[in-house]
Amino acid sequence: MTELSALAGFEKSGHFFFNAPIGRGYDDGILTAITICRLLDHNPNLMMSDLKNALPKTWSSPTMAPYCADDVKYQIVEQLVETFSLLQKQNEKILGQNIAPLVTVNGVRFTLEDGSWGLIRASSNKPSLVIVVESPVSESRMHDVFEYIDGILKTIPAIGAYDQKISR
Repeated sequence: MTELSALAGFEKSGHFFFNAPIGRGYDDGILTAITICRLLDHNPNLMMSDLKNALPKTWSSPTMAPYCADDVKYQIVEQLVETFSLLQKQNEKILGQNIAPLVTVNGVRFTLEDGSWGLIRASSNKPSLVIVVESPVSESRMHDVFEYIDGILKTIPAIGAYDQKISR
């Protein structure tokens, strides 16, 4: 979040980070509660569920963790960063679309033109990779993005079975 100068950062685990002018860049549950109260105060005729329902619909996978030994997982992620960087540089399409932004902070996150994205990074606390996919288009599109990533990972012998895996 700091490297990208983002206003906010959110983790699936429930951690919320706000940079200035809202916060100071660190996880702060009290500040998050205050920010939500301010949203409600600025929208007195709406309930919290109304604000949530006004957000765009997305389909997101659980965090999936295919086995990858600690002594090679960071090297493999660097190889994947290079692979996706080359795909973008060569204007290769993924699922018929160009890679819009490619973020290589702590792994690789590619975003397609339709807003669907995939993330691959090394787990910081166990011998595995971390895979997450999301799509604002459809659940089917989310599965397509996962299957694309899974197809690449299947070509790397050091990557093993998933702790959980989405299926259609």
